[in-house]
Amino acid sequence: MKMQPDRLEGTNLISRLEAPRLWVHQTAFEGSQLVPHRGAVQPWSPARFEDLTAADFEALLALKPELVIMGTGPRLRFPAAALRRALVEAGVGFEAMDSAAACRTFNVLASEGRAVLAALILA
Repeated sequence: MKMQPDRLEGTNLISRLEAPRLWVHQTAFEGSQLVPHRGAVQPWSPARFEDLTAADFEALLALKPELVIMGTGPRLRFPAAALRRALVEAGVGFEAMDSAAACRTFNVLASEGRAVLAALILA
């Protein structure tokens, strides 16, 4: 029996993380990034966790995710509820974890065909 992983054509997968650099397939990106399950990877404005604003979370809605996986850097931190208000009001799921765990979780969910967005702070 031939064993090979399922892969949805056109789905972004994170292949490597070495902060402050991230690879989606074979393309490297530097700094904080938004990685949608499909479509272009985009720079994200907060350079550090402390730089997060409510506007940063509102910007996530433009990518129409059903779930946002936020990578908070090398360690897990929880953004204030007031910052996440736009996601809550839009009914978008949210999980925070360290950036390495966020990359792994994103890959699993994207491989399942979920409309997931990774919002990654890499500093």
